[in-house]
Amino acid sequence: MTLLTPETSADTLADMLSMLLDGAVEALDVAPDLEKTTINCYEEVGGWLAENGSPGCRIYPQGSFRLGTVVRPATESGEYDIDLVCWLPLAKESITQDALKQRVGAQLQSYMAWKNARRDTDGPKSLESRRRCWTMGYEGFHLDVLPTIPDEEHQPDGILLTDENFWKWQHSNPIGYADWFRGRSELLHGFEAKRHPSVASVPAWSARTPLQRVVQILKWHCMILFEEDPDNRPPSILITTLAARAYTGERDLFTATRMVLDLMPSFIENRDGTWWVPNPAHEGENFTDKWKEYPERRKAFYTWLEDIRAAMNDLAGMETKGVHVVFARLAEAFDRDPMRHSINRYADLMGSASTKLRMTSTGLLSAAPTETGPRNSRHTFYGQHSASRH
Repeated sequence: MTLLTPETSADTLADMLSMLLDGAVEALDVAPDLEKTTINCYEEVGGWLAENGSPGCRIYPQGSFRLGTVVRPATESGEYDIDLVCWLPLAKESITQDALKQRVGAQLQSYMAWKNARRDTDGPKSLESRRRCWTMGYEGFHLDVLPTIPDEEHQPDGILLTDENFWKWQHSNPIGYADWFRGRSELLHGFEAKRHPSVASVPAWSARTPLQRVVQILKWHCMILFEEDPDNRPPSILITTLAARAYTGERDLFTATRMVLDLMPSFIENRDGTWWVPNPAHEGENFTDKWKEYPERRKAFYTWLEDIRAAMNDLAGMETKGVHVVFARLAEAFDRDPMRHSINRYADLMGSASTKLRMTSTGLLSAAPTETGPRNSRHTFYGQHSASRH
């Protein structure tokens, strides 16, 4: 990947765009202090559940924190979230979905009571039951606790989930998915030492791979585009899965992003009239299972795909444009503040003010003036169905 470092030289438009995108999305990573606070809370809650749950209870992270693809919320009032799997060694014949959900919820309520009795100020402010999990609200982030039991038919890491919308248990495999994604990213990272023997640590990412950055860019654009229509925003897991399947090993961030966007649709299947993107770690789980029931969600996905593709194609054709034109298109497609942060940093690292950079007809950098303008807000509405998104 083209990294934004003092030793890096950007001789072509693709180099410059890779550096600008990398610098902007880096600004969207979780701030170190908030990341530390979030992980400390995860470990403490996990430790409580491990100590007070069933013997053999296991706690581990899933989702974007585990994958290293967290993106800062689109609004100042938005919150990060970290997902915690609470795995209890119970047979599905011995407990119902509701009983499992309430059992874990009671343990979380006991945890909150313990924190309040100690007069701790770093405890959760709220506890809310959601469709598949319990959500504990903190200042600036929330912790989603997912009650699960083993899926005996998909060993060793398959799990069964509770879901208020379905009578049958739902299947998943967060560990298998993370292993698959790490393989697609060509990662060699492991886990840090555990604070509690039953609580797996959140992976620490000292550097992001090209695939992780591509996923962050796609999620960021999608979050901005659907800021006013979150119900129809394509799920992160769908974008992440398609991006990882489409990634073919490009090291240059801009090229990798364009290639992924071109190939993503080829991994969406139609199985006898049902749109299907299987979970690579559990082929029975379909990440587009709601598209048939809510066709507006499929339409929203392709509208997002066309929008970001158009932006990338526009940028690829700006060899003779000034940096101010490139910046304006980036700000329109994404968000102005992270892009301004990135272009200022880029100018410093290049040893030249951004006002003096311009692309020549050969794709090399030369001098040119720059102006910037605000990003136009865009609103996309595809129906206001309030059903829970998958």
